[in-house]
This record gives sequence, C-alpha cells and structure tokens, in this order.
Amino acid sequence: MENKFDLAVVGAGIIGLATAYKFQLKYPQLNIAIFDKAEAVSAHQTGRNSGVIHSGIYYKPGSFKSKNCVDGRHQMVAFAKKHGIKHDECGKIILATTPEEVKLLENIYTRGQENGIEDIELINPKAIHEIEPHVEGLKAIKVPVTGIIDFTGVCKKLAQLIQELNPKSQLFLNTQVRGSITGNGKNILQTSKGDFEVGKKVFCAGLQADRMAEMEGLKLDCAIVGFRGDYYELTDKAKHKVKHLIYPVPDPAFPFLGVHFTRMTDGSIECGPNAVFSFKREGYSRTSFDLKDTVDALSFPGTRKLFAKHYQKGMEEYKRAFSKKLFLKALQKMIPSLEMDDLQAARSGVRAQALLRNGNLVDDFQIEYGPDSVHVINAPSPAATAGLAIADGIVERAESQFGWKEEILN
Repeated sequence: MENKFDLAVVGAGIIGLATAYKFQLKYPQLNIAIFDKAEAVSAHQTGRNSGVIHSGIYYKPGSFKSKNCVDGRHQMVAFAKKHGIKHDECGKIILATTPEEVKLLENIYTRGQENGIEDIELINPKAIHEIEPHVEGLKAIKVPVTGIIDFTGVCKKLAQLIQELNPKSQLFLNTQVRGSITGNGKNILQTSKGDFEVGKKVFCAGLQADRMAEMEGLKLDCAIVGFRGDYYELTDKAKHKVKHLIYPVPDPAFPFLGVHFTRMTDGSIECGPNAVFSFKREGYSRTSFDLKDTVDALSFPGTRKLFAKHYQKGMEEYKRAFSKKLFLKALQKMIPSLEMDDLQAARSGVRAQALLRNGNLVDDFQIEYGPDSVHVINAPSPAATAGLAIADGIVERAESQFGWKEEILN
C-alpha cells in the first residue's frame, strides 16, 4: 500500500503534534502520519483557548495535572525561547474580593507551595494596586511564572520540526478518520482521503476522543461533553486597565476557573470565558446546534446528573452567555470601573470534558489503550501548557503498550 506509515497520530492540536514530535525525536526513522479533519493545525481547543502558560498552582498535589503542568510549563517556555515563539512570562494575580474567597485563596496558596510553584506570594490591597491599579480586592496571590503564548505558533513549529526530522513523515489536513479495521496482521485507518496502513495508532482527538475510542472497540465509562466558552475583548480605551493576567478565586464546586482577564500575545485584552453546555461539539456561536451531538450528550446519564447537581450555577452561566450586562457584572467584581462600552464581543471556544455516568467530571488527564492504540480521552486545561510533558508520558506508555524497545527501532 502506498499510504503506509509506522505510526498514525489522529489530531493536530497541541497534544497530537507534541506527541508526534516527541516520537520523532526519539525515533527519527519512524514514518509518522498525522491526521486532522480541519484545514489547519490547532483549529479547535488549542487555537481557541486563553493562550495562558499555567503555573500549576490549582491542581491536586501528585496528580497528573500537577506534575505535567509544572514540567510542561518549563518545557514550553524553553521551546518558545529556542524557536522564537511569541510568549511573555508576564505573571498573574488570583484575586479574592470577599472574606469567603480569602479562605479559598489561602488554600490555593498552600496547594501552590505543595506543588513547588516558584516565587508565589500572598499580597495585600496596596501590593495589588501596585501591580494592577484598577483592581479592587481584599487579598491576592501573585504568580510570577504564569505567562502567555501563541499556541498556534507552537503547533506550526512542531509540525515543521517533525518533517525536518523525517521528510517521509506527513501531516494530512482536511482528512477525517472515519473507520479502523484490524485483520491479517494489518491496521487500516479509513479516511476521507482513502485508506492508510499504519503500524500503531495514537488518538489525540479532543472533542471527538470518545467516538474515536469507540470506533476502535474500547468500552469507556465516560463520555465527552462540550462546554462553550465565550470571550469579550477590552476596547482600546479600556486596555490600560489590565497590565497582566487577573483571575478570580475559582468556585470549588464548579470545574472551571471563572471569567478572567488575559493579556494576549497580540496586545489585545480578552475577558472570559464563561462555561455553558454546548449543543454542538465544535459549535462556536451561541446558537450552534447539532442533532447527533445534542442527543448523544443528553442521552448520557452523567449529563443529566451533572445538570441536576449544578442546575443553579448552570442557569447563571447560560444567562450570562446571552447578556453582556451580566458578563460585565462578573468582571466588575475585579475591576469596578469597567463600563459597558469597554467590552466588545470576541471569539468562542468549546472545551472537551470527560463526564462519568454518575455526573462527576473526570478531573485529571485520562489515557486508555487498545491492542495497537493509545487514546487520550480527557485532556482539559492545563493540557496546552502541559502538552510537551503529556507527550513524554504518552511516548513512554506507548512503548510499554506496543512492546517497543529503543534499541530495536534504532
């Protein structure tokens, strides 16, 4: 077969490309095919997130999130410096605006110390004003190692480096993987551009992760549910009100970090995102709808249990998605001087979140295995920050799963 490769990586977001890159670095002779149905790399979660290099302060000590975020942050900054990727280690503050939030903030600070986050400190209102003059709060954590980066630029560079390491490796865009057949000692991936014979497979399919796993015959105890996040942007007259990154204290009962201010690498200031159930996995407008995606999500028992558990919070988020006034009100908790005409509507993204049947979210990274395949099922934030470290783990696990030995392949 003409379309024959040693390894297939499905998904050209940052996890897929980082994984292909780490495989190619370790095994330069491997011919790797990377497939994505989009027209460009990083078309979905990677290219539509906040563009933040996370510190690792929030995550449970010892978790995959915690370990990979800190390792991944160091790798990502080094990669950006080496290859000229736009980035800035600008730092952020996590802001408490009520006495209840102060207690939660102190818990986050303790967790950050346990995770070994460098140079974090608790600061008072005076110190807050020195960093962010327009912010009002009772207490904050200063996190100097948080940064911003062009993750799409990272992905483009990874794709370039893979093909420099082995010109026989190829990136197939506009190529949807539709089926997988194993038999007669061969693995065949059926795609919109024909069949490909591949040795082994790594699926980093994000919003389609569970469907790719089921296509391969895996039985999962979870399903992917999409949550759309909408962003606003500060107008030119209001940009001076944000100097760095400003985050609220996250609600411990809700799995997302809350609307925040992010200074982007292009100089714009984004505000958001919120988090609402998406009726289309890759739907980036407030009215996006796909019947299959909606039926799949609402027929899964975990979705209904999640809605019942977080009904009030969910309704608040959904109202805010359609109300600029409510969005502004959430932002004014941190910067009271913001006005309605300081905000203009910007882009949206959809997060892929694995949800268990009991309605609980899968809180950590999750990887599953088939006989000749590895599947990244759950890779929520900080997956982009942690991408290069996650890729190291995938390579290590794949070597064990596939029985590969470095000395044999070299």
